[in-house]
Amino acid sequence: MPESVYKMIELVGTSTESWEKAAGAAVEMASKTLRDLRIAEVVEQDVQIENGKVATYRTKVRVSFKYEGKE
Repeated sequence: MPESVYKMIELVGTSTESWEKAAGAAVEMASKTLRDLRIAEVVEQDVQIENGKVATYRTKVRVSFKYEGKE
């Protein structure tokens, strides 16, 4: 069985509803252009505040996917 190599990138997803939906948005968008997504690790969470209220949830995720270089 050949050895595998994985690449990691960081993405920030946003949602007006929750951190979970923000993370889901980042993973869903990444899955449209990257193949073999493996792990999404939550790195950081924060919120944008407008007029004293939470306006947007932001979740930074580190996503790994199988790296397929040219042979």
